[in-house]
Amino acid sequence: MLLHKLEKITEKRKRVGRGGKRGRHCGRGKGGQKSRTGSTSEITAFFEGGQMPLIRRIPRRGFTNVFKKEFALVNLRDLEMHYETGDVVNEATLREKGLIKGKSVTLIKVLGNGTLTKKLTVHVHAMSGSAVQAIQNAGGSFQLS
Repeated sequence: MLLHKLEKITEKRKRVGRGGKRGRHCGRGKGGQKSRTGSTSEITAFFEGGQMPLIRRIPRRGFTNVFKKEFALVNLRDLEMHYETGDVVNEATLREKGLIKGKSVTLIKVLGNGTLTKKLTVHVHAMSGSAVQAIQNAGGSFQLS
């Protein structure tokens, strides 16, 4: 094996406009913007030929509140169906029972829809007033974290 006898593993880039079989247009068609050098980088998929783009013609409405807190909602009827008396309700057990889905850490809020007859210990981030009253009436306790 000698260095001057090695085969090339890269092919030479084709340069158009240098004569040869392609003729004077070099496979780019007649003149125009797309026949010019560098035209592929200048023309994007949404280029409208200099007309005001659609995204700039449509008015913008509203805003996104970056401080908004998203809660995963759980009702009392769900706790009644999935938990036994004396159980602890927290994020880990709610995920285990399939009441909360998704991988990201979410805030949990218990709402007062349904009835609760079981004594539960609830550790969540927020609760409605009716849910607090229902848990206390059933003999359970809660802790907001």
